[in-house]
Amino acid sequence: MMRVYICPDCGWMRMVSRRKNVECYKCGVQDMTLAKVDFATYVSWSEKERQEYASAWMYIHNKGKIKRN
Repeated sequence: MMRVYICPDCGWMRMVSRRKNVECYKCGVQDMTLAKVDFATYVSWSEKERQEYASAWMYIHNKGKIKRN
């Protein structure tokens, strides 16, 4: 079964089949988070839709906030 994971630091998404411990090849985080999107939906999306999902996920999980002094 294919699963989609998202990096909690950079938002990069990755598809894997058998692994539960998934690392981000973009920024090096060792523990990506399982995304709440099924594989069939993910592959039907365009690249723009995938980027929008990742941006929304980062915003919802407070990763998209700008740090202010």
